[in-house]
Amino acid sequence: MSRSDDVLKLHRLAHGGGSAALLEWLATRLGGWTGVVRHAAGGGDPVDPGGPEQGQQRPAAAVRGAAEMSARGVRSAVLHDAGSATLLFALDDRRALAAVLPLPHPAEAPALLADAVVPLALVLRAEEAERREARAAVAEARSREAVLRLLMSGQLSTAHQIAEALRPSLPDPMRIYVAECRTGRLAEVARVCQELTGGRAWVVRCPVYVRHLIMLVPADAPAVSAGHDTLAGALSAVAPDGAVGVSGELALSQAPTAYTQAFHALAVARGRGERHARFGPGPELALAAHEAGADWAGTLLAPLDAYEPRRPQDPDGQELRATANAWLNFGSHATRLLKVHRNTLAARLRLIETLLGLDLTRLGDQAALSLALRLTPGAGRGSGSTAPADAPGLDAVLRDPRLTEWARAHLSRLTGPDAPAGARDTVRTWLAHDARLVPAAAALGVSVPGARKRLARIETLLERSLLQSPSVRYDLWLAHRAEELVE
Repeated sequence: MSRSDDVLKLHRLAHGGGSAALLEWLATRLGGWTGVVRHAAGGGDPVDPGGPEQGQQRPAAAVRGAAEMSARGVRSAVLHDAGSATLLFALDDRRALAAVLPLPHPAEAPALLADAVVPLALVLRAEEAERREARAAVAEARSREAVLRLLMSGQLSTAHQIAEALRPSLPDPMRIYVAECRTGRLAEVARVCQELTGGRAWVVRCPVYVRHLIMLVPADAPAVSAGHDTLAGALSAVAPDGAVGVSGELALSQAPTAYTQAFHALAVARGRGERHARFGPGPELALAAHEAGADWAGTLLAPLDAYEPRRPQDPDGQELRATANAWLNFGSHATRLLKVHRNTLAARLRLIETLLGLDLTRLGDQAALSLALRLTPGAGRGSGSTAPADAPGLDAVLRDPRLTEWARAHLSRLTGPDAPAGARDTVRTWLAHDARLVPAAAALGVSVPGARKRLARIETLLERSLLQSPSVRYDLWLAHRAEELVE
């Protein structure tokens, strides 16, 4: 093979197979070891982390040769050992191409290695750039997730600071869009959203549901007008097998509520031909219960807000509050949002139960905690304040006429003319068994798939998610309890 053929082969390998393919061909062609070693002057270990030599066992002669090159300030070197020769050629100021060949080595080896320097150096730089770009993309994705978690826990100031560095600014007021589709379509959905909003939407992949994309869209964007939501239609067209749910117009401080609304709308959109839906207006529990339930919520959560861990690495009251919110909204999937192990989540929930005197296996206690957290957003009262000693209990709050009115409005669809037969009894039975399908199905005398289909039909009726979290089950339990107290 002529030298020109070798040079052509080197460039083709660099272009098509990268540094690993080029080095492998050199080793085969020369009958020895070839690799990349770091100059000692480059600092640190002679391995170049992430490069083609990662995981390779470099011969001691190659490492020693790189050190010699650096010490003498030369661009190439040859070291002879018993039975072998080490040939080195500088790639840049940090690395060298090395070949350890048995003696006698092929006569064309020096020329071939010298010819390999330029294509190898170029492909190494390209691979480094790709790795940096990938790391930057991961860092941005995680930063956007962090902004989302801050918004959901009410820490708006810190969320704004991080968002300003990433751009665009967080919209306020806004609507939240949740798009569900195959993961391969998510990037295209994000592109269409940015195109139709002039780059003003804050887009983040859902850290819990891998097929979901969350978009915070400025409420004044022309594409999201209440009369004709062209954005929802365009997003649905990108992923016709998916669906899009849209919240109402809310302030940024109400991002948790907006997300829940969009998630409920998504459950409705799955059953519609147009594959998108906007959250249906209805009575809001937090608004109805705020005046009557604020003192009760503060009393219930006071031990949580006052909690101070014994060790610095343990979660404080604010972290426990975030844990409770995440678990109530996402169940076992909360580990993805919180970035903790399932055993850590279980330990935190046990601590929350101990502090608050609740049994979180019971739907009633879950509903109480959910309502209390919604009535005291943010960090709560803090460790330095106390709740009124005569604060009412939950039943007293639910007896308030405003809560009674809310409960009746909330449950009216279950007995309306469009309700499936037995919808009210199905929901009551499901709630009585702590929203668990298997025992509820047994009590109803139907199969588990049959019970699931009944609840899916009721989801469409209520325009709220039941089976997938965030679920309206807590509000349904509270509404039924409020009616029981009136009766």
